[in-house]
Amino acid sequence: MERLLVLLAMLCAGHAASQDLSNNVFTFPVESPTSSVKLTFSGVQSITGMTVCMRYFSSVTRSQSLFSLAVPSEDNALLLYKPSADVYRLHIQGTALDIRGLPHDTDEWNSVCWTWDSQHGLTTLWVNGKRSARNILQNKAIITGAPSIVLGQEQDTYGGGFDQNQSFVGDITDVHLWDNVIPPCQIRFFMEGSAFNPGNLVNWNNLQYSITGSVYVEKSDFDKLTCY
Repeated sequence: MERLLVLLAMLCAGHAASQDLSNNVFTFPVESPTSSVKLTFSGVQSITGMTVCMRYFSSVTRSQSLFSLAVPSEDNALLLYKPSADVYRLHIQGTALDIRGLPHDTDEWNSVCWTWDSQHGLTTLWVNGKRSARNILQNKAIITGAPSIVLGQEQDTYGGGFDQNQSFVGDITDVHLWDNVIPPCQIRFFMEGSAFNPGNLVNWNNLQYSITGSVYVEKSDFDKLTCY
């Protein structure tokens, strides 16, 4: 079964578009049990460290998923989730950690970066230039298997199992994923909208993706300097 799931993921990746989405966003205008964006990359056999950065804009205060990475053996291999407006929940290999006290702006852009290094399990969350205390989550863990990355939904099964009540409503942009913990200065550059080194696994400026349902590619208004 696992080999079949990996094969299906590879076939789906072959049909994904690859585009430079600079100054664009994915817009999720309504709650949905299906609307989602799947991101793909190849060549990675295991993940022992990572940084994921993204920006989101949402009016929703209920629970919703921001970034979901599943592998055939674990649906919550890496999950960035908001159970409520003032809480961020980090999942690694199914183990969760709640982060409170970081900024959250409703109806404004929020810039988020999450780092994790399996050697010691150190994990940190940054939001709008502020960071959490360093915590330990799943030290020595290794995430193996073909990744299924979904924006807009939480995966309760590999590549699916979506719940409308956890669906994202709003805009998502500037999604990057690295296979290591990037330096704090690079995180600050991302937060400020300055030049930074893009993700080596997922790069918003060279993104492979496929859309399901009511998701639209629209112009971004995060950086007003891009208006003309």
